[in-house]
Amino acid sequence: MTENPRERKASPLTIPIPNITDISSNFIREAKKKGVKSIVKLSALGAGPEHTSTILRLHGMEEKIIQESGIPYTFLRPSAFMQNFVTQFGNTIKTQNAFYVPAEDAKMSFVDTRDIAAISSKILTSNGVSQQYANKAYDITGSEALSYSQAAEFLSKEVGKEVTYVDVTEEDARKGLKQMGADDWFIDVMLELFRINRAGYG
Repeated sequence: MTENPRERKASPLTIPIPNITDISSNFIREAKKKGVKSIVKLSALGAGPEHTSTILRLHGMEEKIIQESGIPYTFLRPSAFMQNFVTQFGNTIKTQNAFYVPAEDAKMSFVDTRDIAAISSKILTSNGVSQQYANKAYDITGSEALSYSQAAEFLSKEVGKEVTYVDVTEEDARKGLKQMGADDWFIDVMLELFRINRAGYG
């Protein structure tokens, strides 16, 4: 939250944990007490309180909490982050020249997080959430939907070595996430999300 009482703003994120809606409720309640004038929430493409995907449902439930608070809001709903190739796949790209995803030939509209930050910054630094942005939701996508195979081709050109996309089964993806220390709840959430992506909603 910003410190100027006349311009207090909040920018909450969804942490992928089971009780995030309780945390969000507490956060928004405190924001209201502190006189927060506007909220910009980083949500997700397809978010909705009734969605079959756990993570998209949690985003949707948080959006509903914010809407019911009466605080002016703006929801930013990006698709997959381009930076996932560094944060999630970077280690195996460096060590194995490959990354492993249960995505088949699904296409994703990857978005650079710096573009999302630029949008968020513009809204947060406006005079409150101006009427232009107040109580609206914006889907944010990249300029082109790419398969992970196509993304691997781009990466190969950029890093100067062949980077391979390996389509893995959900069973193998579960094993890999387990080895990385992820718990069962998080793994289930991620596999749900990849099912949605494979169905063409990325």
